[in-house]
Amino acid sequence: QVQLVESGGGLVQPGGSLRLSCAAAGSEFTFSRYNMRWYRQPPGKEREWVAFVSTGDSRNYADSVKGRFTISRDNAKNTVYLQMNSLKPEDTAVYYCNAARSGRNAYWGQGTQVTVSS
Repeated sequence: QVQLVESGGGLVQPGGSLRLSCAAAGSEFTFSRYNMRWYRQPPGKEREWVAFVSTGDSRNYADSVKGRFTISRDNAKNTVYLQMNSLKPEDTAVYYCNAARSGRNAYWGQGTQVTVSS
């Protein structure tokens, strides 16, 4: 069984920063072989993709967060991070991490709430 556990969410003022973490665990889960993504679901809206990091450390971002968010991974710690700077009220959402690999099941975390408000 694979578990993805997000942490680091909270309440922050506009212009502030947060760093989200997603720790992966599982007896037959090789973190380094999975592409990792962050998604978010704003209140009343559908889930949307935010950022991607490949097994080879290639990275890509949604236009709405490009230049403000940075995704990274630490294979030794089985953890993916999302550094979020210059936060805006429209970044308010539940943030989820996702692990995916061709030919295997995809996995989701339970989500962590980020609220940007003064």
